[in-house]
Amino acid sequence: MKKGENIPHIFASLSEAARAFGLREPQHPLIWMLGAESTRVIETNFPQPHVLSFYKISYKPRLSGRVKYGQHYYDFDEGGLLFAAPNQVIGHNEEHGGVCSTYTLLIHPDFLLTYPLAKKIKQYGFFSYSANEALHLSDKEKATIITIFTILEEELNSRIDDFSHDVIISQIELLLNYANRFYKRQFITRKTLSNDLLQKLEEILEDYFNSERSLNQGIPTVQFISEQLNMSPSYLSDMLRSLTGQNAQQHIHHKLIEKAKEKLSTTSLSVSEVAYELGFEHPQSFSKLFKIKTSQSPLEFRQSFN
Repeated sequence: MKKGENIPHIFASLSEAARAFGLREPQHPLIWMLGAESTRVIETNFPQPHVLSFYKISYKPRLSGRVKYGQHYYDFDEGGLLFAAPNQVIGHNEEHGGVCSTYTLLIHPDFLLTYPLAKKIKQYGFFSYSANEALHLSDKEKATIITIFTILEEELNSRIDDFSHDVIISQIELLLNYANRFYKRQFITRKTLSNDLLQKLEEILEDYFNSERSLNQGIPTVQFISEQLNMSPSYLSDMLRSLTGQNAQQHIHHKLIEKAKEKLSTTSLSVSEVAYELGFEHPQSFSKLFKIKTSQSPLEFRQSFN
């Protein structure tokens, strides 16, 4: 491999990206709406991975092909939204049937400063979803999203006035809130997958704690679980939260406590030995978590059986 090969190119500003592709510079230095032609120039002429210093929201008219979710494949012919946060590596290693985006919105974090959205935007988990976890839209949902993109495009191409920033921020927040709603619908409408997910999660955790893995590798992480399920950690947690009200970390803790209760009530292992077998490096950490989850210390729980 040649030196520097496959190193992602970093675009620090919107103006830099525009110059790199010979496109007209955005009217605002911190926000840029690209139409289909501009997006096609970028996506077809810059195939290698790259890093943006801004948020990216893209609408693709078709997300075709067999997309894997967990252990199953689904065929999607409708369009959808893809999201990326600043400093994520993105590029054409994300396959979408070669279809270019028709709308791409780029937002520098500085554009959001002084607005509550600057903090709130970090709470939307879908900015950390991987490409195969894109938001797939129904016809009605698509119409809603396209309407918002159109308003943003018109606002950004109009004469800037004292209200422009407020209007644009409100439309961005509306777009994100709709995306959040539609993702919840996407989780709910895939009930078969959801039920399989919960069953598979239980099997993975059961196998982990029944083997020597917890003793040798420590407490299972969300990253480990998500890799076993072929999902990104954020998508897994958000999907679980929509189904059970608990994220992936909480599910792991729930299983930990179940196993701890089993060992404390059926074996003569000391509290420290139980902690080590479950993957805790320090028994105090185990006792603290157990007390938080059960309102009893491990010893108090054991004594309740005597």
